[in-house]
Amino acid sequence: MNGVIVADVETDAGFAAGFRPDQLEGFRIGVTSDRRSEDLIAAFERRGAEVLHAPAIRIAAVDDDAELTRDTAAIIEARPDLMLATTSYGVRRWFEVADAAGLGAELTEVLTRARILVRGPKARGAIRAAGLEDRGMSVDETTASLVDQVLEEGVDGLTIAVQLHGFPDVAQIDRLRDAGARVLTAAPYRWSLPEDSTRVLRLVDAICTGSVDAVTFTSAPAVDALLATAEQAGKLGAVLDAFADGVTAAAVGPVTAAPLEAAGIRPIAPERFRMGALIRLVCEHLETTAIRRVATPQGTVELRGRLVVVDGRSASLSPTSLALFRLLLADPGRVVARSELATALPDDPDDHAVDMAISRLRRSLPVPDLIATVIKRGYSIPVRSLD
Repeated sequence: MNGVIVADVETDAGFAAGFRPDQLEGFRIGVTSDRRSEDLIAAFERRGAEVLHAPAIRIAAVDDDAELTRDTAAIIEARPDLMLATTSYGVRRWFEVADAAGLGAELTEVLTRARILVRGPKARGAIRAAGLEDRGMSVDETTASLVDQVLEEGVDGLTIAVQLHGFPDVAQIDRLRDAGARVLTAAPYRWSLPEDSTRVLRLVDAICTGSVDAVTFTSAPAVDALLATAEQAGKLGAVLDAFADGVTAAAVGPVTAAPLEAAGIRPIAPERFRMGALIRLVCEHLETTAIRRVATPQGTVELRGRLVVVDGRSASLSPTSLALFRLLLADPGRVVARSELATALPDDPDDHAVDMAISRLRRSLPVPDLIATVIKRGYSIPVRSLD
């Protein structure tokens, strides 16, 4: 995503007004983006969340600007009829490299005469910042729909310049060429896997254990990279199970959501494909679906993420204690057998190990006697009588 994210977050209609510093208290959120991630992380942390940052891909300038300069010179010489702009960052960097090579004025003059179409509003903003005007935008902010629009109008015999994004959609370029267009491309940056996958593996483990409540994705390649890392670690099945049962995947828009859906994950996504809208949606989703409240004899128990609150007293639980507490709180008043509680523990534990884990959980709670022992049957969280 491009633009000033902080401004987008804090001025998005109605969002700043609903800001609370404890809005996400107790929750832990995984962030997979690299570029501009500081603003996204800060927005969650200002609302009380803990953030696990694990950039799944890196966005970087191409290693050698010589190739981009040659491609720019070729586009200037070809004087294209049509130019397709796909990303704000790509447009800005393209013009920076052109200016450094002494080609900026010529590129602007050539593109002034071309018909410019943009993939989305941020690319439109970059085009206008360069002193140019676009003639239209794709329907759903995807390269495919932008090419659909162009093909409907006919491209046979036209020369088309395409500013590529980090992972070029070769299929769309082929569609234009197959329809009779001459296509020239400029690739100002690329996406690559991080050199050190330690943080991504840590996020994979956190997803598997349910110690993150949500994971945000702002690009489709980041989704692919995370799932590929999980598969290489032998944990893809566990990751998919976690996303189906408690961990929320949040995508910034339909393009990012597509590989999640293809993997069987049902992400949440805002109607407006903006970072501020994504942050607001994550906040609303966690507040409305991920906070559990139960009335007990010891007071009202609230579980929000890893934080247990009982009448103003709070405590943060470890992943193992949290898994046990979630099982007990899922159906308060019901006796949960040791064999069922054992499913939340590693290494196929026996009854004694379950009892020890429950003992540790009790010591972690703000009110230790929340959990009742039912002799020879298991454990339960009693509910408060309505009498």
